[in-house]
Amino acid sequence: MARKTSLLDQCLTPKAEIPTALKFTVSAVTWVAVIGVWSILTYGGFMQDIFLPSPTQVTDAFFRLLDDGTLGQHIWASVQVVVTGFVISSIVAVPLGLLMGTFKVVQAALEPLVNFIRYLPVTSFVPLFILWIGIGIEQRIMVIIFGTFFQQLVMIADVSRSVPKDLLNASYTLGASRRDALLHVLTPAALPGIIDTLRVTMGWAWTYLVVAELVAASSGLGYISMKAMRGFQVDVIFLAIAIIGLLGLLTDLVFRLFRMRLVAWAN
Repeated sequence: MARKTSLLDQCLTPKAEIPTALKFTVSAVTWVAVIGVWSILTYGGFMQDIFLPSPTQVTDAFFRLLDDGTLGQHIWASVQVVVTGFVISSIVAVPLGLLMGTFKVVQAALEPLVNFIRYLPVTSFVPLFILWIGIGIEQRIMVIIFGTFFQQLVMIADVSRSVPKDLLNASYTLGASRRDALLHVLTPAALPGIIDTLRVTMGWAWTYLVVAELVAASSGLGYISMKAMRGFQVDVIFLAIAIIGLLGLLTDLVFRLFRMRLVAWAN
């Protein structure tokens, strides 16, 4: 007779599933704990407002910027920059990464250069992008592309290399051409890993937003954050950070749902 597994055993067993209600409860408790500590530090007088604003101050800043109509404009400007840069980067990186991980000649041609460039700091290229492109939205989009493209390329190439060679050999045995094996065997097998890579690098795209809007920007969450820093408006800085985090969380959820729908067999 099988021993009944207790809830504690489920929680302490590696990779064991736990009830959905427990997941939501634990997540809610974590958020309550974070906000509780934040409230104690600020309302209790342990931290000065100039260093850490209270939840009420951040909420007031939200409604203040919402009422004057600027918050929505700044959010939309940042979303445009991140999404456009990420989409352009992904459109090029996905097929090129698959080729790089599949064909040794492509790997030999690109890997040394890609591994060199991906370690270069993005911030050091901002002056060059301004010189080459100007100070419009194109420069900000280029920062997002440069910050995500080479990381995507390496990670997608690794996903492609991890596809078992036996799958390709089996397709050849069944009469598939090399083109068919690439399009109908290797690509579908690599798709779950590709979506995971895009989900991770989308997070990096959001982290590069402030860098993209650091210089010569007139809108965006990074812009209002830097502007608030000059005026010691710490509540606005925290608000911008919180909104970027929430937008990143939303895009992460979209990728998770997309993965569940598109490659349910791999979940």
